Amino acid sequence: MVRHCNAEGQHKDSPLTKDGIEQSQLLSTFLENNNNLIDRIISSPYLRAIESIRPYALTHNIPIEIDYRLQERLLSQEPIDDWMDVLEESFTNFDFCLPGGESSNDALDRAYKVIEEVLNDKASENVVIVTHGNLLALLLHRFQGDIGFNHWKELTNPDIFLVQGKEQEYSVERIWA
Repeated sequence: MVRHCNAEGQHKDSPLTKDGIEQSQLLSTFLENNNNLIDRIISSPYLRAIESIRPYALTHNIPIEIDYRLQERLLSQEPIDDWMDVLEESFTNFDFCLPGGESSNDALDRAYKVIEEVLNDKASENVVIVTHGNLLALLLHRFQGDIGFNHWKELTNPDIFLVQGKEQEYSVERIWA
């Protein structure tokens, strides 16, 4: 699972920064040097996610499958002054939801459907999922229950986690240094 590289902003069409473009090349090199052959790439529809994985996808001629269920979670339709406190509350109470926003449970349910489809696809063994920090932390929490708000705060752009396992026994390992 991959968190996107540095971007110009949070809008869905925000491109990568100059550093983000360099990071996408480093990400590509890292994945190439990893011993797993990638079968599929599934990405958030947001430009920063697509641009983050594009160099690897082009080099290896792997199509980037866009899945709207991987887009970042919306905390609120309105600006939030204390958004860090609100986000922390959402990791404490997975049902917490601001008007027009999405609870952690709602976001996790939507995104985990992608994971379930991947796990049930016997033709794909090594799949890259490209998404956003908040949603990534929630997905990782599903595999390892002690991952939460403090882990989210430590995420980098980009970041990579290897999730491996079978039959409800999974391990989560941060592999991006």
